[in-house]
Amino acid sequence: MPKVELHLHLEGSITPETALALARRHGMTLPATDAAGLREWFRFRDFRHFVQVYLALSEMLRTPEDFAFIVVALGRDLARQHVRYAEVTFTAYTHLWQDKGLTPDDLIAGLDAGRAQVRQQFGVDLAWIIDIPRNLSFDPQTGRYNGKASDPTVEMALAWKDRGVAALGLGGHEIGAPPEPFAHAFARARAGGLHSAPHAGEHVGPAGVWGAIRALGAERIGHGVRAIEDPALVDYLVEHQIPLEINPTSNIRLGVYPDYASHPLRRFWDAGVFVTVNSDDPPLFNTTLNQEYETLVDAFGFGANELERVSLNAVRASFLPEARKAALEAEFRAEFQRLRLELGVGD
Repeated sequence: MPKVELHLHLEGSITPETALALARRHGMTLPATDAAGLREWFRFRDFRHFVQVYLALSEMLRTPEDFAFIVVALGRDLARQHVRYAEVTFTAYTHLWQDKGLTPDDLIAGLDAGRAQVRQQFGVDLAWIIDIPRNLSFDPQTGRYNGKASDPTVEMALAWKDRGVAALGLGGHEIGAPPEPFAHAFARARAGGLHSAPHAGEHVGPAGVWGAIRALGAERIGHGVRAIEDPALVDYLVEHQIPLEINPTSNIRLGVYPDYASHPLRRFWDAGVFVTVNSDDPPLFNTTLNQEYETLVDAFGFGANELERVSLNAVRASFLPEARKAALEAEFRAEFQRLRLELGVGD
């Protein structure tokens, strides 16, 4: 199937093989010396362990060439899965906060080089969502918002608008870091021509989604699954067709839901919510976008028509220009028709 992915973290896309190559490049030590051992280290245990692995991977990115390297590795993997376009979240501020001697120019130079190579070598187009790490904008002692991460992130996102940046995001752990204090950052980004794509409604309930919509002007919601707890919010999402970037396996691994049977994806779909399906941090959750589509069949009972609609939803929910969306949708429809005929697939 041709696909688009809308919720995918660049740093969270680093595979064990890529991590080993980075470690060798910089003479750094990892908890294992082969891919099999690293896969065991990657294996999700709890949120704290996930953050530890994520930050350790980020720490290995030390030069523009490193960023280009992981972008190309991601592009290669996306091409293998027949992903034609992806909007990839990048937490730029983390790499400045880690004090590795990197500058914003270093970061975007690496992204530029990797993105160009991915387009040329694999035919995959990438765009960036530069996200604010929400927790770093709150004082750890007082819990008060200080804008430490948000203001520099907006500066970078706006400066890179003509270099593939499509939107401002808001990531990190929601508890103790509500969306409302970031309203000024998102207002500035939207005024500068960027879209709004915050995470909300993952570890915090419907209030987080309402806040993202009302305070941040969210055009898409990263995750959003806890919206199911508020029927009025579900009705609002249906009425306004605000897309949800749902990541089923991520939600299970992070304990948002205990199993697929408890996951609300099917209920959202049947209610008419604008659903897209994504992989989030695939190597860290032991999944791929292909596997997420297989889960739609195996766990949620989706048929071929519904799979096509999910794929086309991602095209329509993307931040591509309208003419490019229409062209991509036409390409996808033609390919679906060809695949049905070739494979003898019905509804």
